[in-house]
Amino acid sequence: MNKNEQPILSVRGLKQYFKSGFGRNKLIVKAVDDISFDIYRGEVFSLVGESGCGKTTTGRTIIKLYEPTDGEIFFLGRRIAAGTLSLKEEIKRIKAETKEKLRAITDETEKAKIKEESEKRIAELKAEIEQRKIDTKREDRELMKKMQMIFQDPVASLNPRMVVKEIIAEGLRIAGEKNDQVITKRVNEMLNTVGLLPEHATRYPHEFSGGQRQRIGVARALATSPEFIIADEPVSALDVSIRAQVINLLNDLRDNFGITILFVAHDLSLVKYFSDRIAVMYYGKIVEMADKNELFNNPLHPYTRSLLSAVPLPDPYYERKRVRIPYNPSVHDYRVDKPSFREIKPGHFVYANDEEFERYKKELKD
Repeated sequence: MNKNEQPILSVRGLKQYFKSGFGRNKLIVKAVDDISFDIYRGEVFSLVGESGCGKTTTGRTIIKLYEPTDGEIFFLGRRIAAGTLSLKEEIKRIKAETKEKLRAITDETEKAKIKEESEKRIAELKAEIEQRKIDTKREDRELMKKMQMIFQDPVASLNPRMVVKEIIAEGLRIAGEKNDQVITKRVNEMLNTVGLLPEHATRYPHEFSGGQRQRIGVARALATSPEFIIADEPVSALDVSIRAQVINLLNDLRDNFGITILFVAHDLSLVKYFSDRIAVMYYGKIVEMADKNELFNNPLHPYTRSLLSAVPLPDPYYERKRVRIPYNPSVHDYRVDKPSFREIKPGHFVYANDEEFERYKKELKD
């Protein structure tokens, strides 16, 4: 991993909001609320946090299963999706601000100048909105087949009416491959890669164990030779022994094929073993991000400390004395001093306001 090279994936100000209810009861659920990060070629970047914090939604938005509400997503140097909320809000602000200025001015020449500047800026914003919509809707199969996803539930993500060959080959067919001999050869290669046999290609998903089904999901993701894989809690539904097999498989894929992985999980002990860098999410925001060793050795945000205190160790003496640290969001006073996501030391970022930031810096020095 070379931080000087261009990231394989860049996320900038990503927001994913969902509307719930109708009429006056309509609510806006901020599943992902203004997050930014880069992922570099060959690394495993993990998103961790409790259920419902926005990890899976982030992955699904990156792979374009959802259209982003706001922010931009760049993959291999090209913008593949972008939201328009902030631009629309900026247009509203400019219109309101212009209206107020015009009320206070009597000179017609000055009014005309203000209107012209306002209309020019609004036209630029509208053009950017249209371009973002085009980038989001564009179907570039050659680019997007380089990004694949392994889903959390191997039962729900595999079509029960399709045999394994067709499940793995589906991505190849969508990418334009029509030669059945080429498809069969590629399917067999993928089955061998994930530790299954070519004769498994004629079976249905229900004929396999949970671990084998997840291997089929991995084979499907690998079929189009991707450079980047989003692994959405790929082992959470599996037994402990099977988890190790799947994680070791993903490790081998990274080493042998140079695949970059966005790993979504809530098991911190697993994440520490498997990741290069970790981002901790809470209620749609990334509250801390750092190299795995730095994060475990110097956790700064109270939520990160709470998560780490809940990690069990196979040591009965340690477990007897382990103190769990509860997280209380009310410890943050953001009424006046607003927080932002900032770098507190090279590679270590934390979500904090000015007062918290200075306190965290002092804790690092101590």
